[in-house]
Amino acid sequence: MQEAGTGPTSAFLAWLREAVSQRIHQGSMTHTVSDRSCPNLSPEDRIFVAGHCGMVGSALVRRLSSEGYENLVTCSRNELDLSDQKAVREFFGRQKISVVFLAAARVGGILANMSYPADFIYQNLMIECNVIDSAWRAGVQRLLFLGSSCIYPRDCPQPMREEHLLSGPLETTNEPYAVAKIAGIKLCEAYNRQYGTRYRAVMPTNLYGPGDRFDLVQSHVLPAMIRKFHLGKLALQGDWEGIRKDEARYGAIPEDVRRLLPEVLLWGTGRVRREFLHVDDMAAACVVVMRLSDEDYRTACRDGRVSFVNVGSGEDMTIRDLAGLVREAVGYPREPLWDESRPDGTPRKLLDVSGLKRLGWEPKIGLAEGIRKTYGWYLGAGETETR
Repeated sequence: MQEAGTGPTSAFLAWLREAVSQRIHQGSMTHTVSDRSCPNLSPEDRIFVAGHCGMVGSALVRRLSSEGYENLVTCSRNELDLSDQKAVREFFGRQKISVVFLAAARVGGILANMSYPADFIYQNLMIECNVIDSAWRAGVQRLLFLGSSCIYPRDCPQPMREEHLLSGPLETTNEPYAVAKIAGIKLCEAYNRQYGTRYRAVMPTNLYGPGDRFDLVQSHVLPAMIRKFHLGKLALQGDWEGIRKDEARYGAIPEDVRRLLPEVLLWGTGRVRREFLHVDDMAAACVVVMRLSDEDYRTACRDGRVSFVNVGSGEDMTIRDLAGLVREAVGYPREPLWDESRPDGTPRKLLDVSGLKRLGWEPKIGLAEGIRKTYGWYLGAGETETR
């Protein structure tokens, strides 16, 4: 594993920082379309939600449908491989899309990012390049790219402002994924500048909610905690049939997890801090951003100093405190164990969300409530009907 600030990827980032230094204040605001000449998101628009089977994409479909946007276009991975350039171009040529929400991505937690770095950078770059370029070729003027808060430097000032992009080395555990997400932002900027499109970007904090992944190899920290505490509770109850059903539904239980049951072992020190946002709040924010006039979007983007907007709750907590909330929601009675030999990742990740909040947007779902709802979905109570 390379140390921060060394190796070819960090050299690329240094070059990229220099290359964009003269253009950082340009972006999606500097295109040729007048701020008042284009309509906002309309119920008549033919809207493609890329990645609708994932947690974020499915939340977008729910939100759009609930607000009267019925002309939605979706395709499963089996129907359309977004990493296949020819297939994506043909799809856009057939479908007459008006608006794109680009939520498709290869995602995962620390273990997945460390295990599959080539997959994370390659697949995300291909998806972004193919969808954004094909959308432009098909005449799509409006697109929203969903990035990630991991785009910011490992030792970024807190809370992290959009202007901090490319100001220092990235966290090494997810650097390939972060580079791909930074490329997505720059793709939108470049197409706006060269072709006059209206492609926007939002950078969400850590998301959770219905439709999350609970695979203990691929999942993020919060869903992994939910599943580990649930398995520990079942083991304490002697409910081995329940454990078997859980494994059939959510995937194999790693041997190191199974061996310790009913004890629960969590990674790291638990002292790092993270921010979380329910995916339904994220979907609501995405719709708000796409409805903004160009003038209001420019305001949200620090009056045009950047080209994208942070989306989060604006509050963080330690991973140990998060474990306490999840343990309470699940009903697991014991304190977890901590493996401090495992990586913590970035020391703190808190987004400055004042750009969007100044226009009136606020999240609605508190973390404790959201965890309870997510655990209910996990158990099956919300599987067929989610918010």
